Amino acid sequence: MVKGPGLYSDIGKKARDLLYKDYVADHKFTVTTCNSNGVAVTSSGVKKGELYLGDVSTQLKNKNIVTDVKVDTSSNIYTTITVDEPAPGLKTVLSFIVPDQRSGKVEIQYLNEYVGISTSIGLTASPLVNFSGVVGNNSLALGSDLSFNTATGNFIKCDAGMSFSSSDLIASLTLNSGDTLTASYYHSVNPLTNTAAGAEFTHNFSSDENTLTIGTQHSLDPLTTVKAKVNNKCIATALIQHQWRPRSVFTITGEVDTKAVEKSPKIGLAVAVKP
Repeated sequence: MVKGPGLYSDIGKKARDLLYKDYVADHKFTVTTCNSNGVAVTSSGVKKGELYLGDVSTQLKNKNIVTDVKVDTSSNIYTTITVDEPAPGLKTVLSFIVPDQRSGKVEIQYLNEYVGISTSIGLTASPLVNFSGVVGNNSLALGSDLSFNTATGNFIKCDAGMSFSSSDLIASLTLNSGDTLTASYYHSVNPLTNTAAGAEFTHNFSSDENTLTIGTQHSLDPLTTVKAKVNNKCIATALIQHQWRPRSVFTITGEVDTKAVEKSPKIGLAVAVKP
């Protein structure tokens, strides 16, 4: 793996993963099976209230080419073909959805020690073009993310961001389309127990609304992790995740409104079974 500033999507990713990854609000069950030919088939089902959703996906790996195909309950077919390192630091991704004829997209990523570039273009007559670039190194990264609609001749996204990293902390600042400012902080307290703390502050200029979320995580043992977070709306959320067999985990999430403790907490459950 190339060390360097990474892609624009990596700015603030550590804090986002700490605060939002693995938290589940619904009931989800996932089963993955693999064969000797490198084909993996994953079936998943989600219960959202009274609604049940499901999908089946297949992943085929052949040398440096990975093909993912997913079919959902609405009969949409999502296909992604990834070619990893046809040249050093380069990755190519082709994705499309059937029957959506305007969904086709080609993305090219390039990474080295000082630059991270990602550009994509839609496979339509008037495509949406996206370009993001980051310059820097392992400690400091500066970047921008732009989207241009060739049909209207307008930029529909113009984001900028920066991040600073050291051995135990990562701080980032992003400005999205000139309207939303986000600052995040991630601190690794004890790598041996996977103990970390983080925070994210967002200010929306048009609505003058502020959002603050702080959270933490800690591994009780090598197989069990707990996480917790709370925001300025007094919504507290916690989860416990346990690996009950190699690569198979279950996660229980609880959410409570501390300003209305008389209400029943929301419980989410996710079970992932892999061979």
